[in-house]
Amino acid sequence: MKLDSMYQEVILDHYKHPQGRGLRDGDAEVHHTNPTCGDEITLRVKLDGGRVEDVSYEGQGCSISQASASVLHELLVGKELAEASKVQELFLALMQSKGQLTPDDAMEEVLEDAVAFAGVSKYPARVKCALLSWMAWKDATAQALSVKETA
Repeated sequence: MKLDSMYQEVILDHYKHPQGRGLRDGDAEVHHTNPTCGDEITLRVKLDGGRVEDVSYEGQGCSISQASASVLHELLVGKELAEASKVQELFLALMQSKGQLTPDDAMEEVLEDAVAFAGVSKYPARVKCALLSWMAWKDATAQALSVKETA
């Protein structure tokens, strides 16, 4: 099986069987929209000290944006914030590589199913779809941390 078709199957599987879908209790909520295509996501983050306790979301849009949110949930829940931020930064680097960054074993170990989006990085309009939930997570986490600091 070609790598590209395997990656497409991973994305379709997350789209058809989303992880973390359905808004649950959280410390912060954000709503992001991709004005280019109309994809939307409302995302909530729940923190437990320095750990990501939960990420839940509701959204609508293309298979890439919705599958990316599912992968984000799967990758970040249960991780320490520092580790989750490193995963987010690596995914961002992959998406901004314009197809020039080929995932190696070390990257696959960190990103797991998220490496399936490597091919998306070749299409700038689709990169925004893949990054929608990741930018929402970053904003919601920052809000949750600021609320906890002032409490």
